[in-house]
Amino acid sequence: MASHRRPKQPSRARVTVLTTAAAAAVAISSQAANAAPSEKPSKDEVKAKVDKLYEEAEQATEKYNGAKEKQEKLQKEISTIQDNVARGQEELNELRDTMGLAAAAQYRTGSIDSSVQLFLSSDPDDYLDKASTMDQLSAQQVDSLKEIQAKQRQLSQQRAEASDKLKDLASTRTELGKKKKQVQGKLAEAQKLLNTLTAAEKAALAAEEQRASRSAADRVDLGNVGSASGRAQAAFQAAQSQIGKPYVYGATGTASYDCSGLTSWAYAQAGVSIPRTSQAQANAGTRIYSQSQLKVGDLVIFYDDLHHVGFYAGNGQILHAPRSGTVVRYESINNMPFMFGVRI
Repeated sequence: MASHRRPKQPSRARVTVLTTAAAAAVAISSQAANAAPSEKPSKDEVKAKVDKLYEEAEQATEKYNGAKEKQEKLQKEISTIQDNVARGQEELNELRDTMGLAAAAQYRTGSIDSSVQLFLSSDPDDYLDKASTMDQLSAQQVDSLKEIQAKQRQLSQQRAEASDKLKDLASTRTELGKKKKQVQGKLAEAQKLLNTLTAAEKAALAAEEQRASRSAADRVDLGNVGSASGRAQAAFQAAQSQIGKPYVYGATGTASYDCSGLTSWAYAQAGVSIPRTSQAQANAGTRIYSQSQLKVGDLVIFYDDLHHVGFYAGNGQILHAPRSGTVVRYESINNMPFMFGVRI
């Protein structure tokens, strides 16, 4: 006969745990269902963020340009010093060879001239003073030995200078690498944002940039403001010939430019050498603080940290290489915070 056992009832604690878990699951499901999905940023919001990143990239670009310029200057200085050291060492070797021949001849005759004793002395300066006082050396010998000593001191100083500059160069190269990474990082971040846009949104942004470039290049009214000088006019005309060339960080032409690359290149075409970076160009001439006093060809400096530069084109317009994703073009001087002009 089968036995009939009463099913075992779950404990009160177990029921409580299960009930609580079920309630929590329902609550989570309800919250997930009711939660609003994260909104995708609009095209205009993406553009604003990208423009900000491009501005930060340009700030880093001018610092990169400064480090690169310093590196090139140091390399030239080191090369010059090393050439001087090499020539100086050859001259010193010739002087020593002459003294060596004299020593060999005197050794064969059994006498050591006082000049050779001086050359071999452990304290040449002291011996030279005594020898000169005692008239033991001829004037020609004294001059020769002094020349050797002067050449030795000069070479020692030049080698120390070269060593210091080599250390500075290594530090500058490290800084250059960091600035380059900063620029590339900002540009990569901007590209990542642009990649979130749809094909239609990307096309719309590209069309906006094309319209801005065309209207700036073809229909801008420059008025009849004269140039500050013949060289300023020549520099401005050189910059005009580059309208439509793309902005590329660190570029100085002629396929592409960054802001200070365009201005330094253009002035070079006018036979005037100006510094490479916008910050240095801000100190390259006479500052003009009133926009009403600007002349065509004057440099115009923007932002508190002076990280952007262009040419004044007349009638409240500037000609410049704006930022990544754009080309050399005209724009209103009021599109950026104007600091001052610089008349070269």
